[in-house]
Amino acid sequence: MTTSPLPPALAEIVDDFQALTEPDRLQLLLEFSRGLPELPSRLTNHPELLEQVVECQSPLFLTIEKEQTDDADIFRLFFKAPPEAPTTRGFAAVLHEGLDGLSGDDILAVPDDMPELLGLTRAITPLRMRGMTAMLGRIKRKIAADMAHTRAAADS
Repeated sequence: MTTSPLPPALAEIVDDFQALTEPDRLQLLLEFSRGLPELPSRLTNHPELLEQVVECQSPLFLTIEKEQTDDADIFRLFFKAPPEAPTTRGFAAVLHEGLDGLSGDDILAVPDDMPELLGLTRAITPLRMRGMTAMLGRIKRKIAADMAHTRAAADS
């Protein structure tokens, strides 16, 4: 497992999980699932803007929007997962709370094995763990592609 520093909000979430026993970690994941924000109406009314993360066992849809601020470009994460998929919703909520509003560089610096830091590897199936890793990977690939496109446009 990595020892790379995590963004502060994500580090706090990881610390919260690691401070608990395995059964309590599952309960915390369920609490996160209930806190996943609803999609804004501009996305609810245009589901074609959402991309399905097919690696997840349960249906999960994601979109990422870039916002320009005075200091840097930041990325906003939006997820849609059904209430009957609490594990998927829970991890999406962890990523939302831990990464939403960060710069691309900060998100790309998150270690690929971050889901393992939550201490859920024995509590949930390997397939679900791969889905969690796939969510993070999809986010990072989309942001890396956006940043590469932005750099290429600036260079031309």
